Amino acid sequence: MAFVQKPIYYFDKPGEANTSDAIRFAILRAKELSIKKIVVASTSGSTAKKCHEALIGTGLELIIVTHAVGFSKPGVWEFDAKTATKLRKEGIVIITGTHALSGLERALSRSTRIGGGSRTEAIAEALRRVVAVGLKVAVECVLIAADNGSVAVDEEVVAIGGTMSGADTVCVIRPAHTANFFDLQVREIVAMPRVR
Repeated sequence: MAFVQKPIYYFDKPGEANTSDAIRFAILRAKELSIKKIVVASTSGSTAKKCHEALIGTGLELIIVTHAVGFSKPGVWEFDAKTATKLRKEGIVIITGTHALSGLERALSRSTRIGGGSRTEAIAEALRRVVAVGLKVAVECVLIAADNGSVAVDEEVVAIGGTMSGADTVCVIRPAHTANFFDLQVREIVAMPRVR
């Protein structure tokens, strides 16, 4: 029986304090597996900036996935505009997309006339509660990046997600389009918080 032994890193608590280590672990695993792309979630741009700085000179391609405009407040994009301009000048891809694991479903579950949960939100909640919030975020960002055409469905990527702010979860994912969600494979969990 063949097997591969690789380290998994566990953070004591979730959150922003783990960002630098999560990025470092992502780079290490990408290089180890000859993966070319790192997909990172970033709401304000802070994690995106840190990831970009860490990737300089590595030869790795960075793909940033942000919240959709209006996620927290109608008409507002939470990502810092100056950071976006600077990163785009550096050739970094920034995708602003609707959450693949909620989107329209959230409008239905929040509605006072319709109400109730949805199957899509049940999948999202299962990923959040059973493994880690950052895993749900990483999976969702890879779905959005695949739908955008920024990652291919036949290449592995390293994905970085987090809990509320910063980064605390790193995994290796074979992407899929949202419409083919069950073709997506989380192939490795590289780092995650032990406590949710």
